[in-house]
Amino acid sequence: MNVELTVNGRTHRLDVEPRTSLADALRDRLGLTGTTLGCEHGVCGSCTVLVDGTAIRSCLALAVQAEGADIRTVEGLADGDRLHPLQEAFAAEHALQCGFCTPGFLMLLAGALAEEPDLGRDERRLDAVLASNLCRCTGYAGIRRAAVRAAARLRGDGGSAAESGTAAERPSG
Repeated sequence: MNVELTVNGRTHRLDVEPRTSLADALRDRLGLTGTTLGCEHGVCGSCTVLVDGTAIRSCLALAVQAEGADIRTVEGLADGDRLHPLQEAFAAEHALQCGFCTPGFLMLLAGALAEEPDLGRDERRLDAVLASNLCRCTGYAGIRRAAVRAAARLRGDGGSAAESGTAAERPSG
């Protein structure tokens, strides 16, 4: 079955089986391996991508379902050599260790912050968003701080972790 996918601003024509997941099409057919596959049941969130601006689990979506949509993967987050504020914040706040879950968190937060620019100011809401993805390494403190830093920068009011003083931003132990 032929499908036309627009990924990171580029249109691709692929011949796929009707049962091919979007994650498999991105990874195996387009070589976009930043979309990682963990559980392949939609639980871990490592395969999160944006489809028309909404974060979805690409392991649960079929490639044919994404035809005509604007798909954004972690490879399309940066603007050329200029990192996205989330990527910069993840590095600054040590929000990754092994890195396996990082692309999913970046895409989850990119979608969430686009919809809710003040997300970093609401600790409970931020925790609820982050709870949808799993990380076995970091304990989430750095990821929270990075989300807060990036949210502030994207809103245009700074981005340093020390600026707002919420518990999500204070270094743990």
